[in-house]
Amino acid sequence: MSGQAAGERVTAEIRRVGARFTAAPGLVLLLVCLGQFMVVLDVSVVNVALPSIRHDLGFSASGLQWVVNAYALAFAGFLLLFGRAADLFGRRRLLLAGLALFSLASLLDGLATSQGELVAARALQGLGGAVLTPATLTILIATYSEGRARARALGVWSAVAAAGGASGALLGGVITQFLTWRWIFFINLPIGIAVLIASSLFVAEGVGDREGRRHLDLAGAFTVTGGLVAVTWGIVRSQAAGWGSPEVLAAFAAGIGLLIAFAIIEGRWARAPLVPLRLFASRSITGSNLVAFGVGAALFSVWYFQSLYLQGVRGMTPLATGLTFLPQTLAIVVGAQISSRLMPRLGARPFLVGGPLLISLGLLWMAQVAVGPAIWSSVLLPGALVTLGAGLAFPAITVAATAGVPRSESGLASGVVNTSRQVGGSLGLAALATLAADHAAALTQAGHAVPVALTGGFGLGFAGGAVIALAAGLSGLLVPGVTRRAEPQRRVTQSKGEEAAA
Repeated sequence: MSGQAAGERVTAEIRRVGARFTAAPGLVLLLVCLGQFMVVLDVSVVNVALPSIRHDLGFSASGLQWVVNAYALAFAGFLLLFGRAADLFGRRRLLLAGLALFSLASLLDGLATSQGELVAARALQGLGGAVLTPATLTILIATYSEGRARARALGVWSAVAAAGGASGALLGGVITQFLTWRWIFFINLPIGIAVLIASSLFVAEGVGDREGRRHLDLAGAFTVTGGLVAVTWGIVRSQAAGWGSPEVLAAFAAGIGLLIAFAIIEGRWARAPLVPLRLFASRSITGSNLVAFGVGAALFSVWYFQSLYLQGVRGMTPLATGLTFLPQTLAIVVGAQISSRLMPRLGARPFLVGGPLLISLGLLWMAQVAVGPAIWSSVLLPGALVTLGAGLAFPAITVAATAGVPRSESGLASGVVNTSRQVGGSLGLAALATLAADHAAALTQAGHAVPVALTGGFGLGFAGGAVIALAAGLSGLLVPGVTRRAEPQRRVTQSKGEEAAA
């Protein structure tokens, strides 16, 4: 009995210490930022390693996209589902499950010996990210009350997430140069395990659905994921088979059909829809999600094309390629800090409009890329301009997409905006990479040297990204210029009352 009593005292002491640290918002912010850093890092860390992965596992030029898109599509397709799960079943549970699944998938990535194994493990890793991301943002929103404190915390979270995306290329280059590409995945293991242990001790569980209505829209999750995969596969396959081929048309038909089914399920059948249409009664939520979609579409292609250009055309090593991305990492952190500090006074709209416009200008500059110009003028300066714009936009997107949303639906709102960014990234990369590859093939057939043809394709891809970023900036005008936090809440409550009356 004495041993049992001693064990109970130790357990009680651990819980007491954990409860004390749970009350420290700074520690919670650190843990959720580390978790989110891993998730975003793995979207971009593979880019510098793509040539090495292609060489070792024998990927084709079009098939190589799936190393990026398998992760992004699984992430996007299930992000909404687990955003809802975080609201229903408790935030800490989802955080711990996401950390464990993400770490396990990272191990499988590094051990993959074939194309199929790597793509499947990347999809599993994306699923882990879909569990983890809404839990981190929901915990952050629950920890900080609305106002200046939450805006600053969201600014830190967004800056860390953005830095994870931008620094992925740098870290990937260093690891690929001195170790192997497999270690870009293995590095997640110590971070994931450490955050898992600390979160189990110091992060409060939170309250799930008190009314017991724990319904998850599995049909919606699988139809939207299947639809996105089919459409993306059709875009990628069109490079080899042609846009009018039966297999491409069948993929588009299947994808569009599944997405229509998703819309019907959400609007009519789902007891707890992944995307309640009432959310989009708020101009702030609608505008911020459109901006997130466009910014994601532009940025995914930037890092993908730059890595292939620097190594495939300019002959740079992975380390040199990674170092080339260092100014972009610094610029995105600076932009995020500027945005988070000025947003309480200026509101989100100036950054939702101005950030994407800077991205568009940087991509138009980058579209002039050629085989011979100096790296500083073709990559460094325009790349820094692009990521400065992204840093300005990211905190504003998060704040506008979650302002006024009740805490019980904060996971849902965060899932929607992150899904918009990831879906935009996946579809944008597929479309722009296919456009670039088609143009490069046409230039090669016209007699141009391979480096010239590849560079021409990349330039057209950058120009396409500039058009998308411009459209994203115009979408930011939908967001009200004056912060009205009560408006989305009022509309959500009003819609709930109307649904109940019906």
